[in-house]
Amino acid sequence: MAEKAPAPPLNLALQGGGSHGAFTWGVLDALLEDGGFVLEGISGTSAGAMNAVALAHGFAQAALQHKDAAEAHRAGCALARESLTRLWEGVGAMGSLMWGVPLQGNPLLGMMSQWLSPYQTNPLGINPLRGLLERVVDFGALCHERRASVPKVFVCATNVRTGRGEIFSGAHLSADAVMASACLPLVFKAVPIGGEHYWDGGFSGNPALYPLIYQTQCADVLLVQINPIEHRDLPDTAQEIMERMNEVTFNASLLGELRAIDFVRRLLAEGRLDPQHYKSMRMHRIDGGSVLAPFGGASKMRADMGFVRQLFQLGRTEGERWLHRHRRDVGVQHTLHLTDNL
Repeated sequence: MAEKAPAPPLNLALQGGGSHGAFTWGVLDALLEDGGFVLEGISGTSAGAMNAVALAHGFAQAALQHKDAAEAHRAGCALARESLTRLWEGVGAMGSLMWGVPLQGNPLLGMMSQWLSPYQTNPLGINPLRGLLERVVDFGALCHERRASVPKVFVCATNVRTGRGEIFSGAHLSADAVMASACLPLVFKAVPIGGEHYWDGGFSGNPALYPLIYQTQCADVLLVQINPIEHRDLPDTAQEIMERMNEVTFNASLLGELRAIDFVRRLLAEGRLDPQHYKSMRMHRIDGGSVLAPFGGASKMRADMGFVRQLFQLGRTEGERWLHRHRRDVGVQHTLHLTDNL
């Protein structure tokens, strides 16, 4: 009987976008159920960061229980699915409070937010998401010991003082880092870490791709994108204009990195760069942005259980479709043709 081929390595890049991160949950559930890839690194921002640490938590727990790599992988996939389910069912149970909807949805409070900062409206920095995250993820286990079966996690947050993206990983990975990555400046106070203050990572890396290039061996990256790149209709209401501005802002850094990856790939193909020092990345994408566009940007603040489950099912469908179409391309060729998408 022929031996089963080893699972190929794959990195994940998980974009943020409020409750639309439940779409990514569905994608990850399909990938984990399949179990056909070894996940070496995961870069996530905001909701993508929450998905990343919940997934890695499952593999960290499995690594503590199983010494055999194959057993740890199988158990890790199952436990990661459980961790992600606990996270998003918790989000659905708490509902709109998770994403600051009372501030966004209530007309009076919405007007107040234009004149009052979260230092006035939420001086205690109350965010129920933190408690949920700490119940689901054992950050001590994630940071305690580096095991090959546990994906490296890279969380991006934006330094308020410098405007630069900061990557939190390894021993620096914490609940504070994830909350910083998801810190909406008009809803929550900046998160203090190590003498600096941080806002949502979407401003500087949504998600950041460079840690996957420089800090992992794997050359394949699956990008799960949930912010639309293109918008067919001209936005003409105040809400539509604001939503489109946010989409453009939160895709800008990602597009810049994709252009750089394409540039390096072309130079390598032309023999103008040393392949010993530069990596030709094979990019893949699940475009949740186009799937989620009909819901509108405002729905990122909606987090009732019915909506969360609907997004999960959409993500499952897209994850299964990607596996059917592109499983065999991983390790062989890129499937995101950057020149057609930039």
